[in-house]
Amino acid sequence: MFRKVVFFIIFSIFVLTKISVAREIYVYFTPSYEALDAIIDEINSSEKSIDIAVYDFTSRPIARALVRAKNKGVKIRVILDRSANGPGNKYTKYSFLKENGISVRFAAPHIAWDREGLMHNKFAVIDKSVVITGSANWTASAFKINDENVLIIDRLDIANVYEKEFNYLWKRSTIR
Repeated sequence: MFRKVVFFIIFSIFVLTKISVAREIYVYFTPSYEALDAIIDEINSSEKSIDIAVYDFTSRPIARALVRAKNKGVKIRVILDRSANGPGNKYTKYSFLKENGISVRFAAPHIAWDREGLMHNKFAVIDKSVVITGSANWTASAFKINDENVLIIDRLDIANVYEKEFNYLWKRSTIR
């Protein structure tokens, strides 16, 4: 009898732990507006801060969600790749974000083999506790026609790692 009770307790803890772990990571594949909606939901639920490092940013719905978050008092910092969001990209949300009071910088590229590297990250840290990452740039194509993935990870330990990388990139980045 004792063994059965111990087994039941251990089994219950294992099952409950697995359920809890499963709720910490959400996975989305595109083309799908479900991934876009999940990103916007995270932005809408932010309370204190949003730090974003994304290669290409042309998504109007995400840009508008960021402005709404900023208007409710959320501190927002964005790092973009200059080559993807420079004057040649008429769809970039760089100017829109700046005009709405959001801090936006361009990543300082690493240089090797006489070439500049890309800031090719695609991640955000929400309230220093939730990470949005994956292969998807924040563009209309990423959610409408591309095969991409988006992960939302609700784990403080992982968010701390991403926040540390964001701060490193922010210190190296430049204002236009």
